Amino acid sequence: MTKAFGFASTTDEVLEGVDLAGKRALVTGVSAGLGVETARALAAHGATVVGTARDLAKARAATAAIAGIELVELDLASLASARQAADALIAKGDRFDLVIANAGVMACPQGKTADGFETQFGTNHLGHFLFVNRIAPLMNPGARLVVLSSSGHHYSNVDLDDPNFERTAYDPFIAYGRAKTANALFAVEFDRRHRDRGIRAASVHPGGIHTELGRHMTPEIVKDLVAAIEASQAEGAPAFAWKTIPQGAATSVWAAVVAPADAVGGRFCEDCHVAEVIHGDGLGRGGVRPYALDPDNARALWAKSEEMVGERF
Repeated sequence: MTKAFGFASTTDEVLEGVDLAGKRALVTGVSAGLGVETARALAAHGATVVGTARDLAKARAATAAIAGIELVELDLASLASARQAADALIAKGDRFDLVIANAGVMACPQGKTADGFETQFGTNHLGHFLFVNRIAPLMNPGARLVVLSSSGHHYSNVDLDDPNFERTAYDPFIAYGRAKTANALFAVEFDRRHRDRGIRAASVHPGGIHTELGRHMTPEIVKDLVAAIEASQAEGAPAFAWKTIPQGAATSVWAAVVAPADAVGGRFCEDCHVAEVIHGDGLGRGGVRPYALDPDNARALWAKSEEMVGERF
């Protein structure tokens, strides 16, 4: 790699000079924010993009300027919807070089998906787990899966004994942490299972960005969150800074297209580089916790996820 990218890099900077003509990409969650920008950037460099969204009317409006994008209805909070969307793509038979599992929810009030799973774990992880595994046969050798995790994984490891908070007091950020750790672990195990076919998977933290993802967060919650991050970081570190949406989507396209496959396969990425494994307590600003990359943890989550969705992959 001849160019160095970092915190402030944008999608267009990361993809400068990259020709994606002939490549097909699938991006979940293209009705707002990072999903729209990811789809736009890939299409601008020649890729054919398929986007998924729960609300197709909203997605059509959000992606109106993206030439040639194809939209597929997918509600990740419904296993029936995930199966229907995947089955439609399988029936069509078009193959993919990039799959970016971008969609998600954050720190929402306690609730359940259509299938009775805790909302954040069910939507962010189980919906993607089922959908991506079902379309995995469409991924070409050399394809990549990028799963959006978050520094929010610092809040909590997964709890495979009580994934639905049936015995644990619900906390929206603990639930978010569990779901984002699950996203990272999904990439770890998917990478292990598919790298012999030349398919690699990575997870990414996009950064702190003002998007619809934070719709449940009041200004007071955001202020307290930033304060907690700054309190737990190293002395002398710069103040917390928000990213723009093009900066936030940059790590997704970097991991999907630009970074060497062996460098990012099975890894956690942030600010357009592979994150450092960190230990200790507190949110911190960067790095990945060991439990989010642990292969045994990843295999256990995979088995539990198969049990919860009622399918084996």
